[in-house]
Amino acid sequence: MSTGAPVTTGAPAPDAAREPGTRDVELLIGGMTCASCAARVEKKLNKLDGVVATVNYATEKAKVSAPETVTTDDLVGVVEATGYTATLPVPPAPSPAAGDGAATGAGSPTASPAEADPTRALRTRLLTSAALALPVVVLGMVPPLQFTNWQWLALALASPVAVWGAWPFHKAAWTNLRHGAATMDTLISLGVGAAYLWSLYALFLGTAGTPGMRMEFSLLPRQGSGADEIYLEVAAAVTTFILAGRYAEARAKRRSGAALRALLELGAKEVTVVRDGVETRIPVDRLGVGDTFVVRPGEKVATDGVVVDGASAVDASMLTGESVPVDVRPGDNVVGATVNAGGRLVVRATRVGSDTQLAQLARLVEDAQNGKARVQRLADRVSGIFVPVVIVLAVATFGLWLGAGGGVTAAFTAAVAVLIIACPCALGLATPTALMVGTGRGAQLGIVIKGPQVLESTRRVDTIVLDKTGTVTTGQMSLADVLPASPTTEHELLRLAAAVEHASEHPIAQAVVTGARERGTEPVAVTDFRNTEGLGVSGRVDGIAGAGGADGADGSFVRAGRLSWLRTEGVEEPAEELRAGAERAEASGRTPIWVAVGNRVAGVLVVADTVKPTSAAAVADFRALGLRPVLLTGDNARAARAVAAEVGIAADDVRAEVLPADKVAAVRALQESGAVVAMVGDGVNDAAALAQADLGIAMGSGSDVAIEASDLTLARGDLRVAADAIRLSRSTLRTIQGNLFWAFAYNVAALPLAALGFLNPLVAGAAMAFSSVFVVTNSLRLRRFTPRASA
Repeated sequence: MSTGAPVTTGAPAPDAAREPGTRDVELLIGGMTCASCAARVEKKLNKLDGVVATVNYATEKAKVSAPETVTTDDLVGVVEATGYTATLPVPPAPSPAAGDGAATGAGSPTASPAEADPTRALRTRLLTSAALALPVVVLGMVPPLQFTNWQWLALALASPVAVWGAWPFHKAAWTNLRHGAATMDTLISLGVGAAYLWSLYALFLGTAGTPGMRMEFSLLPRQGSGADEIYLEVAAAVTTFILAGRYAEARAKRRSGAALRALLELGAKEVTVVRDGVETRIPVDRLGVGDTFVVRPGEKVATDGVVVDGASAVDASMLTGESVPVDVRPGDNVVGATVNAGGRLVVRATRVGSDTQLAQLARLVEDAQNGKARVQRLADRVSGIFVPVVIVLAVATFGLWLGAGGGVTAAFTAAVAVLIIACPCALGLATPTALMVGTGRGAQLGIVIKGPQVLESTRRVDTIVLDKTGTVTTGQMSLADVLPASPTTEHELLRLAAAVEHASEHPIAQAVVTGARERGTEPVAVTDFRNTEGLGVSGRVDGIAGAGGADGADGSFVRAGRLSWLRTEGVEEPAEELRAGAERAEASGRTPIWVAVGNRVAGVLVVADTVKPTSAAAVADFRALGLRPVLLTGDNARAARAVAAEVGIAADDVRAEVLPADKVAAVRALQESGAVVAMVGDGVNDAAALAQADLGIAMGSGSDVAIEASDLTLARGDLRVAADAIRLSRSTLRTIQGNLFWAFAYNVAALPLAALGFLNPLVAGAAMAFSSVFVVTNSLRLRRFTPRASA
């Protein structure tokens, strides 16, 4: 089993949000054949106390949130009592002998042909039925080919199709009837069964079995008694058309889920672990957190970890879509399933199994594919009541034609056409297939759409808030200048600042420490360390008491941060030349860090962050999408405006010197002004603002907290991918809306035509099958979505 692949069981995901005392269960539902089947199962599950269930026809899965008092057996029992099967997903058994490239379609080297290709049995049924139905249709439609007693050959050929070929429909219809329900299979079974049984009646009890009988083909119902007419070509052709539609659906669903399966199979299967100095080859599922393993050139990184030895370039294109390999060295993080493109690496595992980044992304994709958009819930409700209404309409059509003197043949033909044309297949497939293809394509590009509700949000968003550090800029701060205040020396100023900044993990603090070390100054010990969030750090530094002329009691107490904060702490005003130097730094987009010893300013350190080379193009993409970009940062206003000007954001759309706690308020203020806000961020301090935004977009290179709080997750730090994510989401939503429009329009337009006698059942069957094929084919167009970030 691949380490990167999440093991989906009945147990809740550790990071899943749920009500206290509830758990999440995933069930595989068998026997569903249409959207109304899924609606019935969902309705029955939701009748249990405290249960909230969503059943997806396309993925054949039920996502259930159930209280602890409701057992898995209870859930399975309800599904089975409804006439379907339910099982817990079983993870595939790992193959100890499998190498990096050994991955089978079913996760096992001994997968049966049916497991490797679940459409095989359906294909066999379709091909057999088509071979038998073709001569029946030709004989029924071309009178010159109707030789003496041709009708009995037609009966011999059509019977296996109407009975064996259509058996899945008859079986499902009978099962549903026993449970007092009607589904699409009921309509198909009634239509095919009625045409076949009428033909038997006409052949054995009527005059249709007479030698020399001839029958003309017409697209419209004809007047007549009906005892001399047979409908074997209708029974055979409709069965074949619908089987063809089902087969096309099955293939499309399998293709639309291919991206997720490929994501699950990306991980390595074996790993070389180092234990007690000995390298041993083991299955990757036996790797634990803290284990050290070797990654040779060309091998996949087995799991998420930290490089402890060696340097190389890592190709993450399979996971993130980024084509350029990233250089790594000791201390750098690596992600499971990426490929070592250069030298030998020794890595210490930090996350394994379902905790890895690959597993989390795969789980998010799968959860999104199992969800339902708001528009699909309407379609499900319609299809749930549609079938009984259609049956009533077919009976009414039959009666009205008889009452109007149309004859039994015309009445029967119109009623059968109503039954067949009304099957709501396309309604049930409209959203799931588009969602599966769209989220699958996103997974290939390193874009994770967390659920169908996200698609609705992307359509409404008109403002996008961009966190500066790590999002618009690289987040890799560097020490650009050192401005000591007399009598403090440059070396002493660096010692003071590095001492207190060394205890902080903030990028600016790390830039100060790194810059000090590069200049030959190592940080010294600090006590009484305090981090005043968003303002600065302070602490008591040993060994430099009296630095800068302060007394021994306070002389070792050092503060580093904003000048406004130092003033509130009672620090004296700095010299004019020092203020002028800090202002020049701010004007050029750099950030001054003020350092004080005791109550006197000891100097200023200037750090700079570089703008990502793709940020300006990303801002242009946002504007092309109709979004107003807003820059949000805790940095000073001048630095923020300099960055904004570089990437093309208006000065009026800069929100500077915003504390982490105030980011939520900044987003809320935009919302209160009437804006629908998306936010892009990557840090822990962005999580609350991402959750507050109407659409949260997390850079996957950021923190887990930010990723969990977001709606869209980007597996790489290129801001252009955020624009691609919005484009893909909007394209997916447009496809869903187009599918639903076609499905509704088809049924609304076709039903009156069938009831009025303008559709032959043969044409109705072909049209019904075509509507489903059209929907899934339209959805598959999303596989051709081209990201601009890779152009």
